[in-house]
Amino acid sequence: MTMLSANTPVIAANGLMKIHPGPPEVKALGPVDLTVADGEYLTVLGPSGSGKSTLLSLLGLLDIPSGGEYLLEGVRTSELNEQQRTALRGRRIGFVFQDFQLVKHVTALENVGLGLLYTGEPMRRRWEIASMALERVGLRHRAGAQAGTLSGGEQQRVAIARALVGNPRLLLCDEPTGNLDSATAAKVLDLIDDLHDRGVTIIVITHDPTTAQRAQRRVMLRDGVLQAADDTDEHPESLEMAQGPRSGGDA
Repeated sequence: MTMLSANTPVIAANGLMKIHPGPPEVKALGPVDLTVADGEYLTVLGPSGSGKSTLLSLLGLLDIPSGGEYLLEGVRTSELNEQQRTALRGRRIGFVFQDFQLVKHVTALENVGLGLLYTGEPMRRRWEIASMALERVGLRHRAGAQAGTLSGGEQQRVAIARALVGNPRLLLCDEPTGNLDSATAAKVLDLIDDLHDRGVTIIVITHDPTTAQRAQRRVMLRDGVLQAADDTDEHPESLEMAQGPRSGGDA
């Protein structure tokens, strides 16, 4: 990874907003001020509809803000065209989603290799890198298995391997344990902890206080407004709890 200067945060957002045009006009987020240091582990808590996924989409350059300023590793993203945004996203950001977003009828190795599709790497080298990424999450022995035959925990670990295959500085996770039982979720969170220990900057979007406790720092989103979450542990009822039993398999 390219080293940042000591004073350059990975994320620096100032007055970030997302407004959906009407009528009626709907403010989905903001204004939000957020700074995330290189190597930090942050969780963003909040109930459904609070703006968590909107914030992640903006930070991940999947959407364009309606207002405010967003610097990613010192790069002023508002000055980039779509091709430049896509290139920056591909080089610097990995994504992990609640529903895994794997291609179920191809192998775990092929799914991970998709993360290198537009890098220009020769095919043989792509498979070598994908295999190493699977080894990193403890699934090299499942490389030839179709993704749809894997347990929930295995699928999420494949998704994490795909997110890491480009060696991103920033990992954005949207409810990464939402479809997993508690034991499997704990193993996936252990893996995320390990990635943080290796220097990856991590932001986890969640409504679960137990997941949030893993992070160095927590913030809360309520009605699109960011606030400190120092008292979250004492008042877990303020968050939306999981609805119904979780499903998933062995990690």
